Amino acid sequence: MPDYERPVLSRYLDPLELVWLATARRLGLTVRRDPTIFSRTDGSGMLWLGPRSDLDADDMVCQMLLHELCHWVTNGVDSFHAEDWGHPLTEDDDPREFGCLRLQAWLADRHGLRGMLGPTGKYREYYDRIPANPLEPLDDSAWESEILGFAAAAIERVQQPPFSPAIDEALAATKAMSTLIAPFRAWYATEVEDDTLPSLWSR
Repeated sequence: MPDYERPVLSRYLDPLELVWLATARRLGLTVRRDPTIFSRTDGSGMLWLGPRSDLDADDMVCQMLLHELCHWVTNGVDSFHAEDWGHPLTEDDDPREFGCLRLQAWLADRHGLRGMLGPTGKYREYYDRIPANPLEPLDDSAWESEILGFAAAAIERVQQPPFSPAIDEALAATKAMSTLIAPFRAWYATEVEDDTLPSLWSR
């Protein structure tokens, strides 16, 4: 049938991406792509992420959405209605950013996923230094004390609606996928030529 054109009736999504996009929607967020930014919210429920082509090899929607949700939790429920969760992107040293990272570590730890679900960019350096106890300070500075104050409040907040149980259930699904594919990791091979990077699932 030379004139046949197969109808496209559905869209394939990586299962992990489906889980986290669904979780964002469950929490009232609509995710779209914008090639001009890395991430942005406008207070209406729209969350824009940069294109996949701008991401590092170990970046993914799951990790980016978790980080954005942690910003929302850290800045308070009402920050949903503020641009960029009420956190101006020009303020690099806002302690809320680092409190957000500690919340992210705490959430990931509950499912053994800290290595897999770290943030991208320059904040990964701080995230990787967070102790096993995410509320243990790195030093005795007033700066760390302020960060821990934000983190402790965020940890309490994330265990309440609207964040609970949605975020924890998404993390549990992520862990279940990791467990499910574990037997296949020994045979993992990428389609990228000369690629020596292990699978992110191994973290």
